[in-house]
Amino acid sequence: MIDGSLHVAEDLVSMSADMNLSSNTRQHIASGFIFFDWFAIPQITARQSGVNEEAIKSDAALAVQSIPAYVELSNLFLAVVPELTHKDTAALVNYGTWLSRGWCRAELWCRLLSNKADTSVIVVHSPAEAEFMFPLDWQHSTIVDGDFTVEADRATVVQLGETAVESKVAYLQFHGPLSHYRFYAALRPKLLCQKQVSRDVDEFLEYFQFDTLREAAQDASSMNAAMCAVLSGDAPILRRLAENRANMNFALHGLSDLGFYDTQTLLMAAVKSRQDGSLVRTLLSLRADVNGRARTTLPALYMCRSSEHVKLLVEHRAELPNYILNGAVSFAGPDTVMTLLKLRCDPNSHDGTWYGPLHAVALLARSNRHAVANAKVLLDHRADVNARCTQDGWFYWECQWAQLRAAIYGFENCNMMTKERASVIGVSPLGYAALVGHTQLIELYLDRGAECYPNDRGDWPDDLARKNHHHHLIPMLATFPT
Repeated sequence: MIDGSLHVAEDLVSMSADMNLSSNTRQHIASGFIFFDWFAIPQITARQSGVNEEAIKSDAALAVQSIPAYVELSNLFLAVVPELTHKDTAALVNYGTWLSRGWCRAELWCRLLSNKADTSVIVVHSPAEAEFMFPLDWQHSTIVDGDFTVEADRATVVQLGETAVESKVAYLQFHGPLSHYRFYAALRPKLLCQKQVSRDVDEFLEYFQFDTLREAAQDASSMNAAMCAVLSGDAPILRRLAENRANMNFALHGLSDLGFYDTQTLLMAAVKSRQDGSLVRTLLSLRADVNGRARTTLPALYMCRSSEHVKLLVEHRAELPNYILNGAVSFAGPDTVMTLLKLRCDPNSHDGTWYGPLHAVALLARSNRHAVANAKVLLDHRADVNARCTQDGWFYWECQWAQLRAAIYGFENCNMMTKERASVIGVSPLGYAALVGHTQLIELYLDRGAECYPNDRGDWPDDLARKNHHHHLIPMLATFPT
C-alpha cells in the first residue's frame, strides 16, 4: 500500500475506478502509528467467573468507551480479513465472519459514523487485493444482531452503536450536508433495529427540514421528501406526497457514497434497504414503475433481498428474465432464490448476460453469508457447475482491454475489477471461487462435479488463486499433485 503496488479500488458492486488511495494517505501509512484492536481490548480468555470479575468488567467498560476516541483520531481504518483457519476453533474466518462479530461491527460503525471528512474503510482480502467497503455491507450489519462470544457484552456495545448513530445525526443536523442528515435520520430506526416512527405531516416536515408539503413534494434534491419517506418506511407520508404530485419514479443522484447509485429509483431504494412489504406495496400502488431500469439496465427485481419483495413485484407484473437469479444469489438468501426458481427462472439460461448464477454467487460470496446455501439451492435445481462465461458486444472488448492491461502491468499489479474482467472470458464457477478465495464454495463445486479447466486466457483455477495470493487453496485446486 505504501509504495502503491497494491491498488485499493472501489468494490465490485460499485464497479468504478473513481476511488483510489491517494499518495497523501500512503505517506500517512508510512509515517503513522498502528492501533491493533485484537490486543487493545480485554481478551475474552481473561474473563473467568469469580476471578477479579468486577475489575474485569470495569476495564472492559473503559475499553469500550475508548473505542470512539481511537477511531476518531485515526486517519485510516483497515480491516485485514484474509480467509484463514482459526488456530483455536479450526473454523474458517474471513470478511464475512469478521463482519458478523458484534465488537467488530461496533468499531466499524464508530469509523463510518465519525465526523471526519473521510470515513472510508479499506478491506484487505489478501496481499494482492484490497478494496473500499461496499456501503450496504455495514448498513445491513447491525450491532443488535451481531455475534458476541460473551453475551453480556451485547447491551454495552449496542449502547455504543446507538451513541454513534445519535451523534452522527446531531452533527449533520447542524453542520450538514443536509442530504446526509436526512439519510441517516431516515435510516436511524433500521440501523438500531427499532420500531419505525410514525409522524404526521408537520412532524415529518420539521424532522427532515422541509418548509411546506408542496415544496417537499416537488423537491428534486438527492434526499428529497419521497426518498426520506422510503428510507424511514413511512407509507402514509408517501401517499400524501403522491397526492401533491411527488414523482414516485424519481431517479436517485448524489448518494453513491451511501450505496444508492445514480439513476436507481425509489422502488430500488426500498428493496435495497429492506423496507417492510407494506412500504413496497404502497410504492407500487402509487404507480412506481415495477420494470423501470437504472443505467446498468437492471430492474428493481434484480435488487430484491427478500422473497416477499419478489412476490410483490411479480404480483404487479414485473418482468422475470432468468438473469434476475444473479441478483438474488449475490445479495439475498436461499428463500429468495427458491422463490425465483419456483417462478421458473432457469439457472442455466443467461438471457444474453455473460455469466450464470453459479458465477454470480462466487464473485460476491465474501460479503453474502448465504452464498454457500444459495449455491446448494442452485445445484439442487441442476445448475451447470461447469458452465463457461461467454462474452460478446461491448463487454467482450472491455474484457480484452483488461487482458491487455494485465499483460502490460502484470496480473497481480492490477485492481480487482481489472483482474475479474481479464479472467472472465471462458471462466468456470470454480475459477471465480478461486479468484475470490472462497474455500467453502470451492469444496462444494468440486463435490458436485466441477472440473478444473482454464479460461480463454489460459488461467487454471489454481493459477487464479495463486495470482491473488490465496495460496491455501492451491493443494485443493492443483491440476497435478503438489
